[in-house]
Amino acid sequence: MSVRTPDPDPDWTPGPEGAGPPHTNPGWLSDVELAEVRRRLPILYIEAVPVRVDGLGQVVEVGVLLRARSTGEMTRTLVSGRVLYGETLRDALFRHLEKDLGPMAFPQLPMSPVPFTVAEYFPMPGITAFTDDRQHAVSMAYVVPVTGTCDPRQDALELTWMTPKEAASDAVAAEMEGGRGALLRMALASVGELR
Repeated sequence: MSVRTPDPDPDWTPGPEGAGPPHTNPGWLSDVELAEVRRRLPILYIEAVPVRVDGLGQVVEVGVLLRARSTGEMTRTLVSGRVLYGETLRDALFRHLEKDLGPMAFPQLPMSPVPFTVAEYFPMPGITAFTDDRQHAVSMAYVVPVTGTCDPRQDALELTWMTPKEAASDAVAAEMEGGRGALLRMALASVGELR
C-alpha cells in the first residue's frame, strides 16, 4: 500500500506564540500517516539540553525533564521533537524549547545551526547507543542556555536542575530513555564540563 502525503500549503508559516500548526495544513501527517512514514523513512528531530551559565559562560546547571510514559513508568529526558515540513532548525528548536519549558524560559539559541552532535535512533538496539522503538530517527542535538523561568508544560511533569557532575552520573543516565544519558554526557563534553 502506498501512502502519498499531499504537497504542503506553500503559504503556511508557523503561527503566533503558543499556536501549533493548523490541522488544515496538508503537510501535517495524521497519526495513521505518521505511523506509515515511520516504518519507511527516518524522521528528523531536534534535541536540546537546557543549561544555566554563569557570567563567564560556564555551565553551572543542567535541566533534565521528568516525564510519565504511557505505561506509567517515570523517565528522565531532554527537550525534543520533530522538525515540521518547511520549518527551519532554529524555529523547531525554539518551538520545542517553548513547548517543554514554557514561554518565559527565554532560550538563547545558538548563532549557528550546527549541532554538537547528530544522534541516530533505531528501533533495533545495538546499532548505536540510541534507541526509539517507534522509528528510525535522526536528531540534531544542541546545548541551549536559558535565562528565564522554566515552567514545564505538555507531558513534562517537572524540570530538574542539576550540577554538571550530577547530570553526568550513572544514576541519571539509568533514568533516561533511549540512551539519552549518553547524549547528555556528550553535551557536557561539548561545553568542557565532562572531566
